[in-house]
Amino acid sequence: MKIEAKNLYKVFNGNGQKEIEMLKDGMSKEDILEKTGATVGINNASFEVKEGEIFVIMGLSGSGKSTLLRCLNRLVDPTAGSVKVDGQDIVDLSKEELREVRKEKFGMVFQNFALFPYRTILENAEFGLEIQGADKKTRREKALTALSQVGLEGYEDQKPDQLSGGMQQRVGLARALAVDTDILLMDEPFSALDPLIKKDMQDKLLDLYEHLDKTIVFITHDLDEALKLGDRIAIMKDGEIVQIGNHEEILTNAENDYVAEFVQDVNRSRVLNAEDIMDNPRAVLYKQDGLRTALHKMRRNELGSIFVLGEGQKYRGIVTIEDVVESINKKEKNLDSIIQSSPTAKPEESVNDLFAKIADINTPLPVLDEQKKLRGVIVKTNVVANLASEDI
Repeated sequence: MKIEAKNLYKVFNGNGQKEIEMLKDGMSKEDILEKTGATVGINNASFEVKEGEIFVIMGLSGSGKSTLLRCLNRLVDPTAGSVKVDGQDIVDLSKEELREVRKEKFGMVFQNFALFPYRTILENAEFGLEIQGADKKTRREKALTALSQVGLEGYEDQKPDQLSGGMQQRVGLARALAVDTDILLMDEPFSALDPLIKKDMQDKLLDLYEHLDKTIVFITHDLDEALKLGDRIAIMKDGEIVQIGNHEEILTNAENDYVAEFVQDVNRSRVLNAEDIMDNPRAVLYKQDGLRTALHKMRRNELGSIFVLGEGQKYRGIVTIEDVVESINKKEKNLDSIIQSSPTAKPEESVNDLFAKIADINTPLPVLDEQKKLRGVIVKTNVVANLASEDI
């Protein structure tokens, strides 16, 4: 489900339009506070969240990120601007219409776990469905499924105070998943967790994301978390969005000094992964291709080796031009005897991990998905370039 925010403003304790005009005239958030006593929460924010992506909004405390998130489902009413969800502007909705849209389209996970201490874990997971008016059987079935998805099967009858912080946050996530909305709004959900538990929850979210058809807007003040989770990242300062981009754009093309300071200490080799630096293969061999076809493709594309795909386009291995030429000279007819195995990478593997794999080979490294299909290729120079970058 697509979200489009356009020219959003939020002014607290002020006239609203007066402060917006002052912002348009170039006055700062601090100047407006001093002159009017009003606080600028959001200053002319415009962005689009694509359907099915994880869009991260990050910034320091007071930057406006949580206010912006709450404007998306009108927990905070914007002073001006529009928020369209699949083309419907929720700013124009009545209170009753808004309640229906929230129930049907938005799930939310907060920093504090917001669990009811007197309810069991199952009853907590059922709460959103209860608000929706679902019957008892439906509530139980969906809540049990959601708890299983977050790894809490068997804890249904426990109370929140019997669980660790990380497990309590999983209950909050399960509650949002159970209502099965298209959009998840997550407001710094892991910031209160210990580092190891936080990493576990990040991994759990990414694993769920791979198997669920959800659009996620995620708030954080942690750049490492933003880079790990986000398909794209919006960086905020003083209520403004100062840059939006993917990992590579944020790390290498800072649009101002504020963003540059944010990313200056980031270890690019740890943050960038195989998917960020892989290229499309210039050519591949298919099940029906023989030695002559292999030689032709390698010469035409100036390749010293080429990857071989088999049934269902799954990766089989690699052949070198030397082996192909030798086999042709021996009057052999097929590739099977010269296909070699080679190291492979997953799209999510970090550049640091890739270096260990590619250090001792002289051929490109294939990047395979879970179905063993070829997603891309990595050449050694790309890995070395990232490890040698001045930004590391």
